[in-house]
Amino acid sequence: MIIEPKMRGFICLTSHPKGCEQNVINQIEYVKSKGAINGPKRVLVIGASTGFGLASRITSAFGSNASTIGVFFEKPAQEGKPASPGWYNSVAFQDQAKKAGLYAKSINGDAFSTEVKQKTIDLIKADLGQVDLVIYSLASPVRTNPVTGVTHRSTLKPIGATFSNSTVDFHTGKVSTVSIEPANEEDIANTVAVMGGEDWGMWIDDMLKAGVLAEGAITVAYSYIGPALTEAVYRKGTIGKAKDHLEASAFTITDKLKAVKGKAYVSVNKALVTQASSAIPVIPLYISLLYKVMKAKGIHEGCIEQIQRLYAQRLYAGKEVPTDEKGRIRIDDWEMRDDVQAEVAKLWGETTTENVFEISDLNGYKTDFLNLFGFSVGKVDYLADVNENITIEGLV
Repeated sequence: MIIEPKMRGFICLTSHPKGCEQNVINQIEYVKSKGAINGPKRVLVIGASTGFGLASRITSAFGSNASTIGVFFEKPAQEGKPASPGWYNSVAFQDQAKKAGLYAKSINGDAFSTEVKQKTIDLIKADLGQVDLVIYSLASPVRTNPVTGVTHRSTLKPIGATFSNSTVDFHTGKVSTVSIEPANEEDIANTVAVMGGEDWGMWIDDMLKAGVLAEGAITVAYSYIGPALTEAVYRKGTIGKAKDHLEASAFTITDKLKAVKGKAYVSVNKALVTQASSAIPVIPLYISLLYKVMKAKGIHEGCIEQIQRLYAQRLYAGKEVPTDEKGRIRIDDWEMRDDVQAEVAKLWGETTTENVFEISDLNGYKTDFLNLFGFSVGKVDYLADVNENITIEGLV
């Protein structure tokens, strides 16, 4: 079939296998171009099929020649309907790992479930024995607690007061004002249950009990802080409460990992175009302005550049991992530079529907968004017929 992008709001309903493949190859080539990293050799990535999780798996495998196990929840193709982009990303990663002679296996299922945790542990025991690094990079809006059986749904809301600010429709460029009503206590609790650190802790508890964490093993979860412009809806909103819980969980998990001389970290990453961030009002406009400023300064990074730098200059630089006063790794350091934020704030006050394409990088945002689904990727013939029904080799 010939596959074209079909949009519904901030979601693309289709994905392109060849575009996703080229996207993965481009990330692999970037990591290889930066040279070898003296990093982990046996890696579990929870949430391995898109965004920072996929970049982590690529960096582990092609930067450090690591054996990798990836856990994700993706949909294969159905009659006349393409698979999810993460499915095609995982097909491509598996193919490239095989060509490079690297061990790579994957598990497709609900990472929040007890069954998937046990299946992963069994696979580690059978094939790798133990792992040196566990990346936790889940971005689901819904979680069923495997102990209580309660299903929690996260919300994106401010806390305490209605939030109003500018936003942009990144499809049309229309700038408008958005208002979001404040959360109640149930909203906050549900969001923390989905996006906080409870499940991360459950994974580590189960892995410690099973003896599949090597001595000195580390685990890393990803977070975001952002600027004052977005804090009311993000860092001081429901998601921010969840991120606070995630970051606090790193200390609890580190205490448990003392049994294997290990440590847990939270890496605060840069604002990037992801399926999740595209759904957050205000964030697309902020990212579009941020991209304009950071590209002009020559310090723009995408997911793969961020994670390669995290591994090479923070986690595996051969010295103590640098953290801020709250124990967090700050790989958002370039985004949060005073000169960058001052310019973004200035542009924010000047942005209108009429000038948004001129003073922001909204076109770059749109391209990155389409890239997530395998569209607008160079070297891909989108007029050619493609086989949408492809399988992931190494799927357990």
